[in-house]
Amino acid sequence: MAQVTKETLIGEALKINIDKVAPLLMGIGMHCLGCPASQGESLEEACMVHGVDADELVEKINKALDEE
Repeated sequence: MAQVTKETLIGEALKINIDKVAPLLMGIGMHCLGCPASQGESLEEACMVHGVDADELVEKINKALDEE
């Protein structure tokens, strides 16, 4: 199963499974998932902007992806 890292781009993470990844990102305040700038931003960069721990987010996303 595909996994993400802090270096994974938001656009790449959404392509893995938008139904599982998008709600997690939106739940922490990342509401601009469709804007072009966010697509080229890494999960770590987005977490810095939103004051979120990148390691925790990556762990949550990978856990959700494993549940498929």
